[in-house]
Amino acid sequence: MLRRMMAVVLVGCAAVGTGCSSGQPSDELMLSDNPTAATAARSPAPQAKPAGTVSVLPGTPTSMVVDAEHRLLAVAVDKPPSVLLYRLGADTLADPTRVPLPGPADTLSLAGPGGPLLASSGSAGQLVRITLPGGKAAPAPIRGEPVSATDFGDRTLVAVRDRKAVAVLGGDKVYRMISGGLYSADQVLSTGKGAVVFDRLRNALFELDVPAGTVDEGLRAGEGSTNAVTDRFGRVLVADTRGGALLAFSLDPLLMRQRYPVDGAPYALAYDAKRDLVWVTLTATNEVVGFDVAGEQPEEKYRFPTVEQPNTVAVDPDSGRVVVASATGKGIQVIGR
Repeated sequence: MLRRMMAVVLVGCAAVGTGCSSGQPSDELMLSDNPTAATAARSPAPQAKPAGTVSVLPGTPTSMVVDAEHRLLAVAVDKPPSVLLYRLGADTLADPTRVPLPGPADTLSLAGPGGPLLASSGSAGQLVRITLPGGKAAPAPIRGEPVSATDFGDRTLVAVRDRKAVAVLGGDKVYRMISGGLYSADQVLSTGKGAVVFDRLRNALFELDVPAGTVDEGLRAGEGSTNAVTDRFGRVLVADTRGGALLAFSLDPLLMRQRYPVDGAPYALAYDAKRDLVWVTLTATNEVVGFDVAGEQPEEKYRFPTVEQPNTVAVDPDSGRVVVASATGKGIQVIGR
């Protein structure tokens, strides 16, 4: 059954938005003095044939996103570091356009419908904007390890993991760094009206006051969460991999609204705004599940067997096709519905 959490739980000194005066923030809710970020569960050998069609994927995928306006699937791979742009038309993927990157992209995101594509490369210390559909790349250096980016009004927010901060960019210029109370800045997300940063090491979401340049109140994100997406209702949906749950948070104030049990080590997420479906990969069982999140609690609508180690997922909001990529070289899967 759904469990609702209506009380705000403040995480250490993050509630005041100014951080702590020394080193790591003091956090009475931490279970260990040496926390370890949650990761994907290791997948067993598949027991069922993957649904849909499976195509060869050159390189190991790190992130995927679909641009519905240009009918493009963008897949970041590590060797050689690049983004592969596939035309979405049939269930079989072939002949992508390869866009070289200065280093592997930790995440891909869209600045808006039609792009540009934002490729964050922590190892290269760069945010690369890629125009669509042509694929022209324009890198912007950012000191540190930029690992996630999102547009927020006329600014771009970039999570800089090692600096425990979020950079606020106008064009390619860093206007300010927002920090305080973080162990690590791993993913930054915008709901349009608000923004949050996800700290995997501290296992918490923190609301950002971008105009003020502060990290505000924070909430624990389950027992060990890994990835998050936003939905059209202004919520942040989070995969609690260790805790086996799908979490939903609202902003202003930051509240956990839903905790829905999901077996199989939920990991990667993709949201279909047209159908109000969030697709969740289960790496412990080699499955992907589609939950309707428009109601009072998630409702499972679809479940499909996937390729081995389904660490990456994307969805085409026009056709409803779901794309899943294997992190162990078993290809890229397109599931038509």
